[in-house]
Amino acid sequence: MNSQRDAINWPLILTTAIGPLIWGSTYMVTTEFLPPERPYWAALFRCLPAGLILIATTGFKLPLRENWRKLLALSALNIGVFQALLFIAAYRLPGGLAAVMGAVQPLMVMVLILVVDKIPPSKSAWLAAFIGVLGMAVLLLGPSAKWDTIGVAAALGGAACMGLGTFLTNRWKLPMPVLALTGWQLLLGGLMLLPLALFVDPSLPSLTPRNVLGYAYLCLFGSVLAYSLWCRAAARISPAAVSSLALLSPLAAVILGWVFLGQSLTARTGIGFALVLLSIIGVQLTSSSKRAS
Repeated sequence: MNSQRDAINWPLILTTAIGPLIWGSTYMVTTEFLPPERPYWAALFRCLPAGLILIATTGFKLPLRENWRKLLALSALNIGVFQALLFIAAYRLPGGLAAVMGAVQPLMVMVLILVVDKIPPSKSAWLAAFIGVLGMAVLLLGPSAKWDTIGVAAALGGAACMGLGTFLTNRWKLPMPVLALTGWQLLLGGLMLLPLALFVDPSLPSLTPRNVLGYAYLCLFGSVLAYSLWCRAAARISPAAVSSLALLSPLAAVILGWVFLGQSLTARTGIGFALVLLSIIGVQLTSSSKRAS
């Protein structure tokens, strides 16, 4: 008889974790490489070219007619609205505070599973998710944290969008290859961001090689690679298990800040790290299922 532990597809989970680890560099790339005060341009350049690249690799095949409504909804939740809110938070909040707000995503997904699917997550799953929020707060919050109302709302809204998008990706399981599903979401989500970039953000300045490098990195690694891995897992394993992996992003951000920006690591940082990792492993053990093969 197989146990739940045996049912967990650890190779899939570990490869999926690459995506959030890459996303952890978003805050550093945004502040160090991109032109200031242009969140929608950053989101647009991250998504639209990536969508075209992935669709080209799958032969520019159109989705089935009956899938368009669901595909548009996923594109808005996972890409268009989420990316807009992500970059607003990235520009208006310290990366740590934005990450703490995003740590509620696994809890939001568990609420959806309870309310929509009528499947109550186990007490251990709830505890593991709460430990993730606590660990993130210990890791990143301090008396000097600057709270910005719009930034906090954007970070919470982004977590809600991504959580709902991950839940619906698993629930709907659109009959499309992973790369095609990812590519169309990025393309459609990028088109949703286009009016915001053109009419809300200031026009782009002359881009420096550093700016171009930053946008290219976000497109190729932050979208083409990371989203392909994420969408593959979102359709195959528990949405709560997938969402918990997003907590790896701030851990990566802290390490990158220490390595490249000279930020310090303390004993408190170590405790926060341990709590977040404990949360991620706990959610995997209590929420994963045999949906992965």
